[in-house]
Amino acid sequence: MGNRISAVTMPRWGMTMTEGKVTRWAVPVGGEVRAGADLAEIETTKINNVLEAAEGGVLRRVVVGEGGSAGVGAIIAVVAAPDVSDAEIDAFVAAQVGNGDDDSAEVVSGPAARLVTAGTHTLNVLSMGNGGALPVIFIHGFGGDLNSWMFNQPVIAESRATHALDLPAHGQSSLTHGKGSARALSESVVALMDALAIPKAHLVGHSMGGAISLLLAATKPDRVASVFGVAPGGLGPELNRAFIDGFIAAGRRPAMAAALGLLFARPEIVSRTMVDESLRYKRQDGVDEALAAIAAANFTPTGQKSGLRELLPAIKPPIRIVWGAMDQVIPASQTAGLPATVLEGAGHMPHMEKASEVNRILADHLADLP
Repeated sequence: MGNRISAVTMPRWGMTMTEGKVTRWAVPVGGEVRAGADLAEIETTKINNVLEAAEGGVLRRVVVGEGGSAGVGAIIAVVAAPDVSDAEIDAFVAAQVGNGDDDSAEVVSGPAARLVTAGTHTLNVLSMGNGGALPVIFIHGFGGDLNSWMFNQPVIAESRATHALDLPAHGQSSLTHGKGSARALSESVVALMDALAIPKAHLVGHSMGGAISLLLAATKPDRVASVFGVAPGGLGPELNRAFIDGFIAAGRRPAMAAALGLLFARPEIVSRTMVDESLRYKRQDGVDEALAAIAAANFTPTGQKSGLRELLPAIKPPIRIVWGAMDQVIPASQTAGLPATVLEGAGHMPHMEKASEVNRILADHLADLP
């Protein structure tokens, strides 16, 4: 291990996260810790996510037990070499707490989303990172918002400028969705690029956002450096309309929880906060009507409008795709013939359920690109 004593701290996933709750320790006290292996499961405002060990060694001390909460940056455990004494561990923990690592005042600073006028739209955008490489634009799926990238954008922002947006009629953006089709929504992405003076970018798109990304690569290749699709739409007719219809119709917690549960391999990881935020968004005037119009433009009564697969051979920008093996919305069988990685134990939201794996694949995809 790199350090004889290392602190395990509460991670910061997303700019709005101020604290997390430890729901499970994957390693018992005294157990071996391997760098990169699952160490704990942390509950955020959205879902439970896995915290991977940064250092190898032995889990010598759990500071925050299962069910306990801590502010971002607070010490929650200690990993150390077997020959480090208990007295050294005690002193290390006391010093960490004494240094104020659990001061949540630190976590409210940093980038904040802002409204950007982009053509006929007002789009909510969160920008992070910098660097000379081409920027990355994150595009969410139907019913989602920019916060669905909370586990991914900060990681990629360490080496590139990144921008996550709320599509029209989603999140905090305006309801100006035009015809609501993937083509109409893709025009809003181009308008945002123009507003931010971005001539060319890498597109990372989930589900409907993946369809938008592939469509732009086909129709505006001069603006797209590459596409990283996360269970992208438009590649086949199969679609579980229960999610689309359930999300649009949901007006109370049980119905919304059931709809959101279809997105994940383990529905129980959907938090109450995620349910409440989705309901709050849908209760805004005009949102249900806008979602229904977007659904009508992109989906058939029994599935989705496909056609993007026929465009793939002509797409010049590099494409990489990840998919969850347990996807209940769009089947992973649609990866057939594509440069894709299928992740076990993930549903329609692998970028949240298997964030570390998706981040590694995305970083590898971007590594040799401008």
